[in-house]
Amino acid sequence: MTTTTTPTTKFIAVAAAALFAAASAQAADLAAGKATVEKVCQACHQLDGNSPAPDFPKLAGQHQDYLAKALRDYKSGARKNAIMAGFATTLTPKDIENVSAYYAAQPAVLIDKF
Repeated sequence: MTTTTTPTTKFIAVAAAALFAAASAQAADLAAGKATVEKVCQACHQLDGNSPAPDFPKLAGQHQDYLAKALRDYKSGARKNAIMAGFATTLTPKDIENVSAYYAAQPAVLIDKF
């Protein structure tokens, strides 16, 4: 069985890819995420998400969906941590999306310099 690609099929594929890219680009605002990080997150996780302290996880380069789920779970109480719950409850759904995208976009530092 062979499949052929028609001009209509190509158009649909290109249009779908363009819509997906546009939705992804509009989904998060990295500048707004950075602003929220500066106010809420950087004291523990650092602005770039590469905390040198072992008590505070490195967030840079983590998957955006993982970070967003973790924040939503702290906010709802599904994930337990009194400190994170206090911070997460102040975040709107858009803040969570923006912060998650911002930290996901930061380059991870896997080994600290001694």
